[in-house]
Amino acid sequence: MNIQIFGRSKCFDTKKAQRWFKERRIPFQYVDLDRYGLSGREFDSVLAAVGGIDNLIDYDGKREEIALLRYMDDRRAKEDRVFDDPRLMRTPIVRSGRQATVGYRPEVWQQWLSGA
Repeated sequence: MNIQIFGRSKCFDTKKAQRWFKERRIPFQYVDLDRYGLSGREFDSVLAAVGGIDNLIDYDGKREEIALLRYMDDRRAKEDRVFDDPRLMRTPIVRSGRQATVGYRPEVWQQWLSGA
């Protein structure tokens, strides 16, 4: 099982996700979104796994662009803006193959590990 965690170095939920996997001795790959971002195919895969762009945007964030994204109707324009600026995404994004979650969700990760 190949676990990837996409997050930010200063995000507390990202740190909690890393600690959760470390405590269970599960190897994972960490990618800093601020430094590296997501590739185009990874972004499309995560969008498909989490159920769309609205589940990926951090609407509770304090950035000014989030207020604009809340009222945009064009889904493709939202995706382009979030892809160009990964700071608009909720973190952590935890991915295992074609499955992905956004946010700290240990109950879902436990299901992945049990094979259910």
